[in-house]
Amino acid sequence: MKLYYDVLVIGGGHAGCEAATAAANMGAKTCLVTMDMNKIAQMSCNPAVGGIAKGQIVREIDALGGQMGLITDKTAIQFRILNRSKGPAMWSPRAQCDRGKFIWAWRSALDHTDNLDIWQDQVEELLVEKGPNLQVKGVVTIWGTEIYAKAIVLTAGTFLNGLMHIGKKMIPGGRIAEPAVEHLTESICQHGITMGRMKTGTPVRIDRRSVHFEDAEIQPGENDFHQFSFFGEHRQLPQLPCWTFNTNEEVHRILQGGIKDSPLYNGQIQSIGPRYCPSIETKLVTFPERTSHPLFLEPEGTDTNEMYLNGFSSSMPMEVQIEALRKIPALRDVKAYRPGYAIEYDFFDPTQLKHSLESKIIGGLFFAGQVNGTTGYEEAAGQGLVAGANAAIYCGGGTPFIMHRDESYIGVLIDDLVTKGVDEPYRMFTSRAEYRILLRQDDADARLTEKGYELGIVKRDRYDWWMEKKEAVQRIIDFCANAPVKTKDVNDRLEAMGTTPLRAGCKAIDLISRPQINLHNLTTLIPGLQEVLDAPTNRREEIIEAAEVKMKYAGYIEREKIIADKMHRLEDIKIKGRFDYDSLQSLSIECRQKLNRINPETIAQASRIPGVSPSDINVLLVLLGR
Repeated sequence: MKLYYDVLVIGGGHAGCEAATAAANMGAKTCLVTMDMNKIAQMSCNPAVGGIAKGQIVREIDALGGQMGLITDKTAIQFRILNRSKGPAMWSPRAQCDRGKFIWAWRSALDHTDNLDIWQDQVEELLVEKGPNLQVKGVVTIWGTEIYAKAIVLTAGTFLNGLMHIGKKMIPGGRIAEPAVEHLTESICQHGITMGRMKTGTPVRIDRRSVHFEDAEIQPGENDFHQFSFFGEHRQLPQLPCWTFNTNEEVHRILQGGIKDSPLYNGQIQSIGPRYCPSIETKLVTFPERTSHPLFLEPEGTDTNEMYLNGFSSSMPMEVQIEALRKIPALRDVKAYRPGYAIEYDFFDPTQLKHSLESKIIGGLFFAGQVNGTTGYEEAAGQGLVAGANAAIYCGGGTPFIMHRDESYIGVLIDDLVTKGVDEPYRMFTSRAEYRILLRQDDADARLTEKGYELGIVKRDRYDWWMEKKEAVQRIIDFCANAPVKTKDVNDRLEAMGTTPLRAGCKAIDLISRPQINLHNLTTLIPGLQEVLDAPTNRREEIIEAAEVKMKYAGYIEREKIIADKMHRLEDIKIKGRFDYDSLQSLSIECRQKLNRINPETIAQASRIPGVSPSDINVLLVLLGR
């Protein structure tokens, strides 16, 4: 059988689902190929979305018209804003989700997306048109189906030659009880694309009926106005607590006795693992002085007894895992559904990609998610949306959709991948972004909704709501910028609030920058402000927060914009194809090697390549007559 599409997406994980819906919503005739339609967007590890910097990515996906934020809000069973004690640039939303409901909410979203078909099968071979330039043309599946497409997005996750480890036992698979994809990597690499191996792991799953919660500390969530989507409904499911407790010296003694059988330490696993999400055995080896490590017990859903033990990722023999856990008071009678395990899988060198996530080697072939060396649902979904959008654009011959580092965390993520490459699974942190104040979670819609609307992913109803919000925020700012404040009217109340009295009159906006002042308590000082705050009927608190952050941190925001504008000048200086780097003896040898390998588009991208020094950049600028 032969099928024909504009865009073909391989893999139904978080990257694949966002890629498929983005391409279809932009009008491309799209097909999503997945092994199991009942495990669409499966949360292979933690049933949670968001977290430090990751939450910002989800807000950006939502602002661009993606689905992850909407589906997270529909299926959230606990929500929190992390880093509240820090400034708003660091605030990061995070939600526990009902794993099963998350899958079916995504399935429903796919089923109700126009221009999108789903085909349950496994891709085995990539078909490439040879000529002056390689060009993708389709795939062949294990059942012999030929699917032809103008553009293909590969989002195969951990399935490419996946190999699972529990102790000395090794079983091929992409996820527990699911088969590995065994020939696709070789089909891709024969055209000159390079690959490597990485590993990740997941913890034991526990039966809540066997837990002694009286020996654990409860961690409730929050239930204020915050959520992931700027447009969807507030959380509907019952909100459940998480629980925390610690390992102890007896636990460590048992685990240390089993390290000789750990695939990580007996040579069974050779690939690179995630530094920032280490296994419990890695924690023991890395921090031998620690007598305990925190663990977090998280519910998997409202209708299941299955719980996720965050912090206890392991590939040690299952009997060692269970014996160690039973030395924790809260888990002394623990029963497990399945042990933790590690998985090795293939990934492809992301420096062989353009910023559109299209391959530099095979035209029309896009990569997104863990196949690019990243880790995390959010990083995968962000890449998926960009790859899917660019695949649709590619079919029509338009200008690729590229996001800069001062526009989004997704832009930082992609630029890091294609410019620096990866030597371990890449995870997003706020520290990776030099323009954190511009990339806050509260203003993702201000940065990206209009871009999503221009692409065709954001529909008119979302766009109209954003415009209403934008106008409401500006009304609050304009009122505060013009509302006079007289010393005789406010000084007594300012002192009562714990802040310095005024020496002279000012405008209301001048008081907002004080840490003790917010828009709500300012209503007691400024006549008419309450009426302005009450004006928006939809998302009132979200609008108030957005206006307050813009006013309170205006100086910092403006300063960072000036720095970003300076960098944009370097982004405008195109250098691709203008130099024979090998002939430039004034550049360092390492610089020439790196520039040849990456072949950067601009001076700014060249400056971010490890091994390219500021003096090397100055040489290039001089040669350009600057």
